[in-house]
Amino acid sequence: MTHSHTRTRLPGSTGLASTLRIAAGLSVLTVVWQGATAGELLSQHAGALAYHSAGAIVLHVVTAVAAIAAFLLWRRSRAPLWPAVLAAIVFVATLCQAALGDAGILYLHVPLALLLMLGSGWVLTWSVLHFRDDHA
Repeated sequence: MTHSHTRTRLPGSTGLASTLRIAAGLSVLTVVWQGATAGELLSQHAGALAYHSAGAIVLHVVTAVAAIAAFLLWRRSRAPLWPAVLAAIVFVATLCQAALGDAGILYLHVPLALLLMLGSGWVLTWSVLHFRDDHA
């Protein structure tokens, strides 16, 4: 059975799709970076907190960009709404993640990091699969 996927291209959607792919990809990479620096924190490596804090700021920025791009894609190209909602949830979760980390509530901070990876990866996968023909 052949599946057909409706992809609507409207002016500006290609740039937004690229922006979403890049921001979602950077989100995934930044979550991996955060995991690495968290390991360094547990090893009491000097300077790890500064790297982990900087990574958190980068994560806030790239997830916000991803959420905005996903929302604009929904509005302009009739893309599904759920990726925009998921991207917004991921962004809000990064803020919660930072608050939990600052408060030292690691029993919630660590599992939320795994959910951030899952959510970011899901947005990235959708953005690549749904808009894979936009570069042609």
